[in-house]
Amino acid sequence: MAENFDLIVIGSGPGGYVCAIRAAQLGLKTAIVEKDASFGGTCLNVGCIPSKALLHASELFEEAGGKFAAMGIGIGAPALDLAAMMRFKDEGVEGNVKGVAFLLKKNKIEAFRGVGRILAPGRVEVKGADGATQTVEARNIVIATGSDVAKLKDVAIDESRIVSSTGALALPQVPERLLVVGAGVIGLELGSVWRRLGAQVIVVEFLDRIMPGVDLEVANQFQRILQRQGMRFKLGSKVTAIDASESRLKVSIEPVAGGAAEIIEADVALIAIGRVPHTEGLGLEAVGVARDERGRILTDAHFATSVPGIYAIGDVIAGPMLAHKAEDEGVAVAEILAGRAGHVNYDVIPNVIYTYPELASVGRSEDELKAEGIAYKVGKFPFSANGRAKVNRQTEGFVKILADAATDRVLGVHILGPDAGNMIAEAAVAMEFGASSEDIARTCHAHPTLSEAVKEAALAVEKRAIHV
Repeated sequence: MAENFDLIVIGSGPGGYVCAIRAAQLGLKTAIVEKDASFGGTCLNVGCIPSKALLHASELFEEAGGKFAAMGIGIGAPALDLAAMMRFKDEGVEGNVKGVAFLLKKNKIEAFRGVGRILAPGRVEVKGADGATQTVEARNIVIATGSDVAKLKDVAIDESRIVSSTGALALPQVPERLLVVGAGVIGLELGSVWRRLGAQVIVVEFLDRIMPGVDLEVANQFQRILQRQGMRFKLGSKVTAIDASESRLKVSIEPVAGGAAEIIEADVALIAIGRVPHTEGLGLEAVGVARDERGRILTDAHFATSVPGIYAIGDVIAGPMLAHKAEDEGVAVAEILAGRAGHVNYDVIPNVIYTYPELASVGRSEDELKAEGIAYKVGKFPFSANGRAKVNRQTEGFVKILADAATDRVLGVHILGPDAGNMIAEAAVAMEFGASSEDIARTCHAHPTLSEAVKEAALAVEKRAIHV
């Protein structure tokens, strides 16, 4: 007999499990369907969380090998135990995954293990690993199935030598040469991990710049920093084939603008050209859920699809594929279903690249403001002039604030530097409340802190920075 709920959430990634928890807090009888053995989706299992563990560990490894001596810490050359580093990563993943399981249980959310398929509005079939099926019924369904790796035409990913982000998080040894296809977040983060651990890293990017969507001035300085660290870039280039028949991969690369192809040899190739919505097997066509030309589920301002009672959030709908965006949407749709006014401010969603230094941004870029014809003012402040950064020898990068020329309202903030991912939160809060650059400039910041660079950049909007 089918079991009845107020809400069924398909997918337990950041969007799905947060949606389920908020719905339960609001008194809705909630179920969650998860196809994998553990909760947390891509983010917790093979994405955000494990990558941050390896980024952290590899940063410390590089610091120990090249920076400790200058601070009077003598330890000799550090030895890499990659297997132990992978255990460190896996233990972190396990702790986070178990934490989600605990939260679901604490909030009395019933979990169904298996692949979910929508049979009709209000009815979901769950097929377990053993092939057995059961039907779960609810007044509403939220699709939160996330995204999958985008494939490169005619290149088969084996997760051994030709890998996606999943395989790149679990390489058994450091490749002598790693070729990264795609100069986006995933490619640069994982490329930086393996470069620190000893690999030669070459990044091939179709566009003539790295990090599309990021403020161009910031992206260009970011590239120069990564190049000084040893990462090589081939921009305006495309991979046309990968020959895996010999001990080393032979990667064919051609200029996008046309010209002679070249062959680059590599031990491992990481395909990091983006992600696509994961909607296969959900039965969307059969029930009439509409999608756009990119396969994303179409929704209205309240996350409702074209079929009454079916909603969608996260990577399967339009917008940046970010875990925190999915979380906010999960909270919003749960509140809407409970009769409240759930809402997401898409103008204030921060984005962070967790390399070293980090790159974080929120709001508009200078390129976007120019394209839209919006008059703006710019304030910039380098970390080389920040006392804390200088004494810690963390001086690469800068803060850039864009404010409306007429009203001084902050339109965008971009931080390239140490701990940028944490500092961007100040900018997001300020923008959420409609702050001006003067509001930030007149807010007392503790000294000596890196965040003083944000205050100085705000002062620089009116050409009154103190320390530069």
